[in-house]
Amino acid sequence: MPEYDIAIIGGGPGGYVAAIRAAQLGQKVALVEKERVGGLCLNWGCIPSKALLWNAEVVELMRDAETYGVSFDNLRLDMGKAIDRSRQIVDQMVKGVEFLLAKNKVDVITGEAAFETARRLRVTGRDEPLDAKSVIIATGARPRTIPGLETDGDVIINSTGALALRDTPESVVIVGGGPIGVEFATFWSAYGAQVTIIELLDHLLPLEDEEVSIQLERAFKKRGIKFLLGAKDTTAKAANGRATVTCTANGKEQVIDADRVLVGIGFEANVASLGLDRIGVQVERGYVKVDDRLQTAAKGVYAIGDATGILNMAHVASAMGVMVVDRIAGHDSPALNYAHMPRATYCHPEVAGIGLTEKQARDQGFSVKIGKFPVRANGRAKAMNMVDGLVKVVADAESGETLGVHMVGPMVTELLGEASLGMTLEMTPRELGWTVAAHPTLAECVKEAALAVEGEAIHFWTE
Repeated sequence: MPEYDIAIIGGGPGGYVAAIRAAQLGQKVALVEKERVGGLCLNWGCIPSKALLWNAEVVELMRDAETYGVSFDNLRLDMGKAIDRSRQIVDQMVKGVEFLLAKNKVDVITGEAAFETARRLRVTGRDEPLDAKSVIIATGARPRTIPGLETDGDVIINSTGALALRDTPESVVIVGGGPIGVEFATFWSAYGAQVTIIELLDHLLPLEDEEVSIQLERAFKKRGIKFLLGAKDTTAKAANGRATVTCTANGKEQVIDADRVLVGIGFEANVASLGLDRIGVQVERGYVKVDDRLQTAAKGVYAIGDATGILNMAHVASAMGVMVVDRIAGHDSPALNYAHMPRATYCHPEVAGIGLTEKQARDQGFSVKIGKFPVRANGRAKAMNMVDGLVKVVADAESGETLGVHMVGPMVTELLGEASLGMTLEMTPRELGWTVAAHPTLAECVKEAALAVEGEAIHFWTE
């Protein structure tokens, strides 16, 4: 008889959440993790970076203290202490996850797993094989490198190296204007570094709504963060403790010297050592191929999270894990709607989005109506002295369906829950507009943008 009902390879936000949920459903669960539970997100991604970004926000407030009637001399910034604080938070949260796994009686096995058969794993450091009725691949991903942008761990670094950098570099070039790039640009700029972002596509955060990206670019210009858009053929070379980055942008070759280069161009799946070929599991473009139930070609073997390449976000991995174990346990769990997965970027100002952008909606043939509300017209935002940004609601003019909500501004990632709930419940913009938001709150921006779809915003006039 199999030793376990479910074996999970990888203890990140997909794997450990799946393990806890499976245990709640009465399954006997083994979780195999070669390092610390929490995965890249908790240990070297989401959590430490957000701790550093909060430090950056505090630093910005201190620099602007006189606006709030606070005066002091000799402001001193210690980026090393910010790094130490981020690691302390990581340690606390890892211990919390370990506690939850133990309380739920999940067997956590330290080692690296590989398939012997579809239901049998070999784990380094373990004499006996591990047998299970079902196996979930939740191995996550690692920072990607490409030719010409190889990292050396010192001058040319990836996001993991950036999270350990204790001294503020005088100048940084960030290759990639996605979430990694704009978040580290925010952090280093707050501590006084000269930051230049190089992005291949036409806008920063190119997967977000174009108006949102343009608003972020304006805010970055005000902060002194430089960026080159539409840049091609980017390469970086290190010598004598510094780096030279070259690219083609604005019709000519650009050469930038910097103390550090961050390569933030995404991730690739951790699947090479799993022995997937032994069990007939297919890999496409480096990711595990799955069907809409997250089942691989091998019966009883599933894959979730970044290993699938569907949407590389921690909360998506967690949702995938819950759906898979619910179905394994015989529960009728609904399929995930990836178009309705929220996206959050914690630069300053923050960026948040869910659903279709305006361009995506038009490209898909919808008759689009738009409602927008500028953050500067919101009382809470003015009180906080954070007025850059807007909220935008994309709707179908024919059905009244809310197709997307896109935001840039202070703490807009916290407004995603409201937008996500509204879209899950299939609320129309009118229904979102009827929702009573406490005053003064930033949530009023969502209400007003929804009302603006029909030209009924109260606190903003458009011709």
